Amino acid sequence: MDDILNYLVLAQAGINGYHLQRLASHCTAAELCQQPVSTLRQMGLTERQAIAIRQPDMRLVQQAESWLKQSPLHQLICYQDRLYPPLLKQTRQPPLVLFVAGNAALLSQPQIAIVGSRQPSPTGKQTAYQFAAELVRQGYVITSGMARGIDSCAHQGALSVEGPTIAVLGHGLSRIYPKSNQALAGQIMQQGALVSEYFPAVEARPAHFPQRNRIVAGLARGTLVVEAALKSGSLISAHLAVEANRDVFAIPGSIYHPQSAGCHALIQQGAKLTTCVADILEEWTFFAKSGLKQQQSEKNSTPDLFDDSLLANVGDEATAVDQIAERSGLSVADTTIALLQLELAGLVAVVPGGYIRVRST
Repeated sequence: MDDILNYLVLAQAGINGYHLQRLASHCTAAELCQQPVSTLRQMGLTERQAIAIRQPDMRLVQQAESWLKQSPLHQLICYQDRLYPPLLKQTRQPPLVLFVAGNAALLSQPQIAIVGSRQPSPTGKQTAYQFAAELVRQGYVITSGMARGIDSCAHQGALSVEGPTIAVLGHGLSRIYPKSNQALAGQIMQQGALVSEYFPAVEARPAHFPQRNRIVAGLARGTLVVEAALKSGSLISAHLAVEANRDVFAIPGSIYHPQSAGCHALIQQGAKLTTCVADILEEWTFFAKSGLKQQQSEKNSTPDLFDDSLLANVGDEATAVDQIAERSGLSVADTTIALLQLELAGLVAVVPGGYIRVRST
């Protein structure tokens, strides 16, 4: 239990798997919790993180410990646990802990994420439902965010054939959002798993959902976008999937339907045009047989988001995203995703007018 306590203390301080990897050469999680603020600052942590480790919010920690005791289905998966999903560990900012209600072993099984609009068309709902059901029959776990619309339909499609599904939430597992999904959440917990990096009592907030999306994309081998507008969280998930060197599939629709515009943009950018489940399976079968996927991974040219060249273009004064993109030689879309990851790492911060560099001693 002491090990769990140390991880909870570090997690409430904003420490993630990237930080722990970087600090592993200095000390263990238990030793880290005992270091003075000055030493933690010298290790590269921010003042806020260092103070939060030495003066943790014990109410939050105790609530988490109490939640773990409430049910045998409640589990805490720490970064160095054997049950920690290996694909998520390969991402830029893996959570330090995952709160799980349900079958934690599913997190390491082959998954495909299905995401899309919160206000889908009837066709979009049917498509998400049917694709999820068929992918379950093909041996995949369906992963999504349990939002209204496409997410919910994907979970329901998996459950309809008694298949496993994982819901990654942008709030604590003691809270269900939206409330209309209370029954769905109960089904998922019994037949799959509810997952969150947030402490059980944490309420849903708008800023949590882009962070949640990185886990959805990070757990899955590929992401299928069913319907999405040009500016939507689903496109963030797709870009995060690309950044993690995962596949992106997009279902086309009418050129007159605004919820198809995001999918069409993804297809133009290289996502696989998908009209049936066979399109997904053929893609993976082809790469598996040819070995091209491995070669692609070895030659991956995705820009390193933590490269000094990007951070060098974020200074002490607020700098707009388009200026950072121009200076870095990246697209605005890639720069936005990079800045999100850097923000999660505590290396930059959002302020009025853009981003500033977070300096550490």
